[in-house]
Amino acid sequence: MMTKRLIVLLMVTVFTLGVVGVSFSAEEVKGTVAKIEGDKLTIQDDTGKQTTVQVKDQDSLKDVKVGDKVSVKDGKVTKEKT
Repeated sequence: MMTKRLIVLLMVTVFTLGVVGVSFSAEEVKGTVAKIEGDKLTIQDDTGKQTTVQVKDQDSLKDVKVGDKVSVKDGKVTKEKT
């Protein structure tokens, strides 16, 4: 009986963490490109915090270089106009 409860609790925890992870990945990240490594961008915001995001749309990366101001949402990079 106790084993079944532990299994159910574990399944609920894994599901909850999975849903939370998906909601964070849909968040928009804005800032200056600090590093480009393949399909991953490291972006530094105005406060100095760095966030690494994976880009799904490779075509949106072709005109991006270190130092550019960008916005990344749903894996797509948009270069901000200066």
